[in-house]
Amino acid sequence: MSRTIERSLAAARDAARRHDWREAFELLLAADRASPLGPDDLDQLAEVAWWLYRLDVSIATRERAYQGFLRLGNVRRAAMVAIDLAKHHYAKGHSAIGAGYLANAERLLSAEPGCVERGYLARIKSVLAFEGKGDFDAALEYADTAMEVASRFQDRDLLALAVHDRGRVLVAKGLVAEGNALLDEATVAAVAGELKPMSTGIIYCNVISSCEELADYRRAGEWTEAASRWCERQSIGGFPGICRVHRSAIMRLRGEWSQAEREARRACTELREFNVGYAAAALYEIGEGRLAVGDLPGAEEAFREAHELGRNPEPGLSLLRIAEGDVAGATAGISRALSDEELTPLRRARLLPARVEIGLAAGDRTTARAAADELATLATTYRTPAIRAAAATAMGSVLHAEGDCVEAIKEFKRAWRSWTEVDAPYEAAKARAALGRAYLSAGDSDAARLELEAAKSAFDRLGAIRDSNAIAQTLGPERAAGIASRAQPATKTFLFTDVVRSTALVEAIGDAAWNDVVRWHDATLRALFAEHTGEEVDHAGDGFFVAFNGTTDALDCAVAIQRKLAGHRRSHGFAPEIRIGIHRAEVNRRGTGYKGKGVHAASRIASLAGGSEIVVSTQTLGGGSRYPTSQPRSVTLRGMADLVEVVTIEWGSAA
Repeated sequence: MSRTIERSLAAARDAARRHDWREAFELLLAADRASPLGPDDLDQLAEVAWWLYRLDVSIATRERAYQGFLRLGNVRRAAMVAIDLAKHHYAKGHSAIGAGYLANAERLLSAEPGCVERGYLARIKSVLAFEGKGDFDAALEYADTAMEVASRFQDRDLLALAVHDRGRVLVAKGLVAEGNALLDEATVAAVAGELKPMSTGIIYCNVISSCEELADYRRAGEWTEAASRWCERQSIGGFPGICRVHRSAIMRLRGEWSQAEREARRACTELREFNVGYAAAALYEIGEGRLAVGDLPGAEEAFREAHELGRNPEPGLSLLRIAEGDVAGATAGISRALSDEELTPLRRARLLPARVEIGLAAGDRTTARAAADELATLATTYRTPAIRAAAATAMGSVLHAEGDCVEAIKEFKRAWRSWTEVDAPYEAAKARAALGRAYLSAGDSDAARLELEAAKSAFDRLGAIRDSNAIAQTLGPERAAGIASRAQPATKTFLFTDVVRSTALVEAIGDAAWNDVVRWHDATLRALFAEHTGEEVDHAGDGFFVAFNGTTDALDCAVAIQRKLAGHRRSHGFAPEIRIGIHRAEVNRRGTGYKGKGVHAASRIASLAGGSEIVVSTQTLGGGSRYPTSQPRSVTLRGMADLVEVVTIEWGSAA
């Protein structure tokens, strides 16, 4: 091997230790082209490719490493690579190939009884028994074997993985306190930096997934933030795509629907060829968010895409059918979902609230009561605030339908408190609306109005138009108008920005360069916001949400942004392309933020823009613009019934 290649390999290994995956990837590929790599370096290249979402390269390279270790007679390393290949193929949905590699690993290790690799083999068998077959007893047995081997060989990574596997299984069995204690033990080891990046990422993602299964959203949010901090400390861009799915779910629960969809879309782009199951989960999250804002066609599209990738689109699809008035379709869908004999109790807990709602819509109180009773039993078993809240909401709905308003009111109050505890504003508002209707049925009109008005205000802040309109119909037009007048709305001009094709840019230039671009982008835009008296309301990912008192400031700021970026491209050769949307509307102020239909309209107008474009609603321009514009065009914004007229600002022309 030449000295040049040796230096290149040394630099590549150093880059991998620093988690500079892009640099390591390019150096290893170049070295491999110059002279085929040995199996150790091939295995390193495969891991680096994995972190860059290049599963195709990772698999192909690991296959070469596997053959290389076999040729050298290193059966233990060959077996470990075979285990990794099995995991990759299972993630892609290629279970037959995955099983084949797993069988190869077992055969290779059959003559190696006293080695740590047998612990890793037991560990993947535990995961397959748990996730693939729902065989909790077998999963625990394999996890215990892995823990014993890890302790004997003092392998910290294997021990942490096996401990967290055991914790996940215990939680699924209903032994929540015992299981969570083990999950915390494993995750603390990850937080402390005791483990390799791959082991840390696996533990983080699975503990968050377990929290989501329990509907323990506060705990999931805490671990999600901890995972982000770990990634920052390690200069790691994140566990590829998967953590974004979890973040999207937390954002959606908190009512941050536009941010949640953006995060889920990026996750889906990263994961389609990487992990089909999580890509489908990202699409399902998009569907749930769209359903909440009343975008029924958009929700249908997302649920169907999720189904195509193998994710059961329930309960979202059946709830969509109810929103469309298709009670028979909703009943068939939720019944089909609950008839799956392989459903775990926690999965049933996610479906049962919809069963109650659909049963009551169909006039089937018997079915609704049975579902509410089952959910109450599960809430007693798992004892998380969100499951208790869902059970209280369901029971309150059944009691209300049965005419027991006094007990229904107690349940709805309990539900509202629990949903508030887990910071789920949309679910809390729904519980409050149900409480108001129960008061109305009980003849307490004053209490009913108070609760319904509070719920409507919450729906308006969130942009849940369909739910807000339903309450307005209950209250009547005069009372609904009174709520709006007391809300002391603010009229603002809103500006949304977003980097176009950001995922492709990250892929093209690498994480380190992308981080530099983002820092420059953020500093540049913030300076222009300040110069034009803009108020930064939110900053999610690579986009900004900014409010202006006047339209002129907003337009001048948008034009200044595009001209600044264009100038930077001419002088430096590159600047990201940004789309901008502007819309003036009357909304409600909430703390340091703004909520209401106008905010959602502004966000969706921004999504109409292409790279380096500024799209503005004509109502924002009023009598005209000092910048040239395109011809007006009428568009339908997602989730909104009325047509909106928009124009594109020709910012290259002089003002």
